[in-house]
Amino acid sequence: MTEGDSSASRLAQALEVIRIEATALDLLSKRLRGGGMEGFDAVVDAALACTGQLVITGMGKAGLVGSKISATLASTGTPSFYLHPGEALHGDLGRLREGDLLLALSNSGETEEVNAAVPAARRLGVQVFAMTGRPESTLGRLADAVLDIGRVEEACPMRLAPTASTTAMLVLGDALAMVILSERGFERSDYARFHPAGALGRRLMTVAEVMRKGDELPVVAAGGSVLDVLRATSETPGRPGAALVVGADGRLQGIFTDGDLRRLIDQTGGAALSEPVDQHMARDPKALQPGQLAEEAMRLLGEHRIDQAPVLDADGRPVGLVDVQDLLDLGL
Repeated sequence: MTEGDSSASRLAQALEVIRIEATALDLLSKRLRGGGMEGFDAVVDAALACTGQLVITGMGKAGLVGSKISATLASTGTPSFYLHPGEALHGDLGRLREGDLLLALSNSGETEEVNAAVPAARRLGVQVFAMTGRPESTLGRLADAVLDIGRVEEACPMRLAPTASTTAMLVLGDALAMVILSERGFERSDYARFHPAGALGRRLMTVAEVMRKGDELPVVAAGGSVLDVLRATSETPGRPGAALVVGADGRLQGIFTDGDLRRLIDQTGGAALSEPVDQHMARDPKALQPGQLAEEAMRLLGEHRIDQAPVLDADGRPVGLVDVQDLLDLGL
């Protein structure tokens, strides 16, 4: 066999695996549309009403899929953990509490360790659901409701290794998690609380976490001169590129930026430095609120081609300043 023939053979086999797994997902979709939502609805309803945790169990490849499903649930607002069925039978059943839900994964429905753990969980007051390709199996009969993935043809050439079946389980688990997320009203701000690290965490930081505040926030009174504003910004730690101008009531009146200063000097040669800043500041600037996401702040700065934006409280008083350079330094 030539190198080209070998490559073509590999490609054909790879495409066949993808075809088989895609077919399994297509059949899963048709099964749900064709009346297979009863078990799905039962799990969603139980999860939404659950006062404990949604515990996932499964053996081997199904267990690895179950661990991923559990991680997705936990990261999207549904308390969850993965319970190894073998360890459950040797003491880890103590992790379960009355009011928990148990979702057991087994394509055949005849996995010995899983089926032994289910009755023991029931005795602890745990409701049990099954995800299997055989609702009539032992696991299917033990469960309160079944998520049926159907009779799946595995993509393994010997039709033995779990491939298409675990793909179907994974996708159905994702569908379950996303429906529960939606019905909980779980939002981006909630997601941010569970993902504080890395690039994703930085994107989901709030404006309150990235803004300049306290001693780093230059706030000047309306009526002061442009020179007064320059002194205030030069004395502010971090040398911000803008100052916020407030009225006697503390509410924002405008913003004066480095860009405003450059244009003023170009136009007047510095003669206007003694004039009131009110005459040269930008009134009604684009503003942010502390609870907005940092990526929303970046979007606002980009859309309006500005480098700074004030952060206001509910009464219109400045509590912070967002600078584009600070956002860029965070990798946004």
